[in-house]
Amino acid sequence: MKVLSTVPFLLALAAAGSAPAVAAPPLTPAQALTPAQAPASEAPRVGRSVIAAAEKNIDNRFTRLWDDNPFVVLGPTRGVYLEGYGAVFTAEINLVQGPILGIVTPPRTLDDITKHKQKKIARIPELKKALQQALADLAASPEMAAVPPDQQIVMVAFLSHYPWEDLSGLPGEIMMQGSKQKLTEALHAGGASLAAAIQAAQF
Repeated sequence: MKVLSTVPFLLALAAAGSAPAVAAPPLTPAQALTPAQAPASEAPRVGRSVIAAAEKNIDNRFTRLWDDNPFVVLGPTRGVYLEGYGAVFTAEINLVQGPILGIVTPPRTLDDITKHKQKKIARIPELKKALQQALADLAASPEMAAVPPDQQIVMVAFLSHYPWEDLSGLPGEIMMQGSKQKLTEALHAGGASLAAAIQAAQF
């Protein structure tokens, strides 16, 4: 504060005989909160604890996606709120469980590789449908209450793979996003409204 910053200067002048020392009067509560000194108000921010709760909900949802795969989600979902943009969540998804490793694991045959790929291809539409529903449910959840309605809710699924896989024609990531308001409205409307409210891309 400018009043406080002048005190050392005045004391120095007093010591030199140029001016007497002047004590700075204390600020009243009204002075301390004048518009020029009060901090500017900030837009609502989603705190880390809220994001963590949303991450856990996403993990619980996708962990149960396929009964024959106990390792659908590899590591915890990670989320972040970007001020002025919205909430972004990422997860690493394992579509199909690989072979169980033992002391001696036989190499994958061409037939094994082909069947693994076919199963992955069949599950991609199931994953996309699950991502759509999760995105809409997240937008309407209490955890996202502080996100402004015109901001984005984004989910990105990174698809894991094994070194021996045939990856031709398979995406490496699937991204879905939409404004919080449009997603919430589409969730309540049901039907094809949800797909229309979502922007989707795969790479």
